[in-house]
Amino acid sequence: MIFNSVLGSRLSIWLKGQKCEPRRGRFARCWLFGITLCVFNTLSVDTGLSDSNYKPTHYKQYILMTLNNMDQTHCLIDLYQKESNFNPKARNGSHYGIPQGRSKYLATVNGIKQIEWGKKYIGNRYGWVDKANNVPNACAAWDHYLQKNWH
Repeated sequence: MIFNSVLGSRLSIWLKGQKCEPRRGRFARCWLFGITLCVFNTLSVDTGLSDSNYKPTHYKQYILMTLNNMDQTHCLIDLYQKESNFNPKARNGSHYGIPQGRSKYLATVNGIKQIEWGKKYIGNRYGWVDKANNVPNACAAWDHYLQKNWH
């Protein structure tokens, strides 16, 4: 108890000297989005490790971590939400999985591999924002989807 009161008083003295300004701009959105995902994931904790226990939130987090680009992340999440609702078992005629690709390979692999396949497809079809870091131009694919209802 004594330790907490001493630490608390030192912390409050230190904080009084600090200026706290609200975060602004792109960094603030990224920071807020990351905190929101962490809180949401904490509320929907899943103890299983198999792909069958993955939820759409897990796939969205995976996209955020691998793309590391907020604009492209939002576009890819919106696209996959419309295409398959992040269901790795989704099927529409001869199109399979989260990215709804026309490959039977997608019917046999887990959601993470489907997302990787979809990122490569989008990069090869619509171009790359950052080829070195494997960031496809998902916003071009999303714009195409909005115009033609397919990508």
